[in-house]
Amino acid sequence: MGEQAVTGADGGPGPDRDGEDAGAATGSPPSGSATAGMTADGAAAGQVEVPGAGMTADAGGATGPQSRTTDIVPGPGGVMTDEVGVVTGELTLRTDYADGQVTLHVQYKDADEWYVVTGGKAPLDDAAGLDAVHSIAVGLLNRPEG
Repeated sequence: MGEQAVTGADGGPGPDRDGEDAGAATGSPPSGSATAGMTADGAAAGQVEVPGAGMTADAGGATGPQSRTTDIVPGPGGVMTDEVGVVTGELTLRTDYADGQVTLHVQYKDADEWYVVTGGKAPLDDAAGLDAVHSIAVGLLNRPEG
């Protein structure tokens, strides 16, 4: 196979075979953005939320409150809540992460009020686990076939 020239994002020399920047070997200062010119939703590089992906771009991880929502239909017996007891029918499940804790909430689909799922609070050391917790909660509570 033949060799191919590797160029950087700006069209200049890219890394050589040893992973060194070819521009650095010539004494030239590196060119281009440290973020490889990437943007999300038209926003400049910086902290940018990536909706539905459970991560942030160029941010080193999100530290603030986060949540995930999914419409569910619980099986017979519904979902027990702290505030109003059992709720049944078409619901929306919201899994929130804030201050090292994950909390499950449900609401009647398209309603305004949210209720805490009984037993639906637990410590979570890392927000990176939010998607997994939400997926498990959906798997346990969504029983449209009964």
